[in-house]
Amino acid sequence: MTFVDAQTGRMTAVVAPGSDVAAMMRAIGAAARSAADRLAVAASAAKDAALREAAAALRDRANEILAANRLDCEARRRKGASPAILDRLALDHARIEAMARGLEDVMALPDPVGQVMAAWDRPNGLHIERVRTPLGVIGVIFEARPNVTADAAALCLKAGNASILRCGSESFSTSSVIMNALHDGFRAAGLPGTATQLVPTTDRAAVGEMLRMDDTIDVIVPRGGKSLIERISAESRVPLFKHLTGLCHTYVHAAADPEIARRVVVNAKMRRPGICGATETLLVDRAAAGRLLPPILADLLAAGCEVRGDGETQALDARIVPAAAADWDTEYLDAIVSVRVVDGLDEAVAHIKAHGSQHTDAIISEDPAAIDAFCRRLDSAILMVNASTQFADGGEFGMGAEIGIATGKLHARGPVGVEQLTSFKYVVRGSGQCRP
Repeated sequence: MTFVDAQTGRMTAVVAPGSDVAAMMRAIGAAARSAADRLAVAASAAKDAALREAAAALRDRANEILAANRLDCEARRRKGASPAILDRLALDHARIEAMARGLEDVMALPDPVGQVMAAWDRPNGLHIERVRTPLGVIGVIFEARPNVTADAAALCLKAGNASILRCGSESFSTSSVIMNALHDGFRAAGLPGTATQLVPTTDRAAVGEMLRMDDTIDVIVPRGGKSLIERISAESRVPLFKHLTGLCHTYVHAAADPEIARRVVVNAKMRRPGICGATETLLVDRAAAGRLLPPILADLLAAGCEVRGDGETQALDARIVPAAAADWDTEYLDAIVSVRVVDGLDEAVAHIKAHGSQHTDAIISEDPAAIDAFCRRLDSAILMVNASTQFADGGEFGMGAEIGIATGKLHARGPVGVEQLTSFKYVVRGSGQCRP
């Protein structure tokens, strides 16, 4: 059975659950490996042309993408999805334009492939260079956000990698149309459509196959809920750039500017509650809670946020819901925040270390010593100072886009952009030297 056209990369059919998923994934893997060999030596101009044409194709297919997205959103709505989850899934013309601009932003980045990272000479005359090189084939497993399809494909291509994308059933229709637009752009620039492929089934067996494809896939980037990440971590034979839960904290220190605290906290929680960079727990110094916390609580409640607080927080506003022990370990991805009053920096740091996911944590303070201690003592992938946790995004970091926020400590941390999707090799130049 043919699953992917070798030239275009288009799915020839949507594969139903129960089909020969292993054969399908072998075909996709073989096509990706062949494409990766071509991409590794592709000229920068060809890759940039592919991204430019893909951005144009997204704009041309906007109405088709939106029609598919309405089907996905309606299906999730019937299943009782929360407004925040629907917001993660929903597209409009502005978001499609943002996707297209994201491809153009990636296009404008320097090509990392072939960059000399370091160079030095040895006493024996050898000249040694450390040179960036593609990783090869990148597998990306994600759930609800269809923009990941465009972002991941673009970043992988720019870094000279082929990509295999497996989206969740939530965004399958939307991601399929986006993928066809990307193929149009890649082929228009003379690159193989199989440079990026979408797994053409929602059968979860495809995830299991990807995790065993260590002969084809060089690294997997998982983006999803806790259960998905736990499964991938337990089963994968392929190295991972782990994107764990975004259990992000904002700590309002006693020396915080009250207006900055109010503005930043509401944005950190409510700008888009369903993204991984949304603040889930607010910590406030006991020494200033009576002064700083009431207006923050009022702002959150006025914005439609449910606030779950400890006893001291509840005493400040009768509308606060009591927080349960599980709330401190919950990534809500919704308009809900847990609030705790802490006894200074030491207790705030201890709470974050005990309950956080090392994704993104923020401090609001005008005290340089407190800021320095917060940033030295915490080892989160991203630390914000007097800024919203919602800036935890590759695009906001000037990286064009991101595949995810890596919370592991090997190879990549924080936003995973084009440089993080490369490895390196050593090129050693001599003039006939032989080792004695």
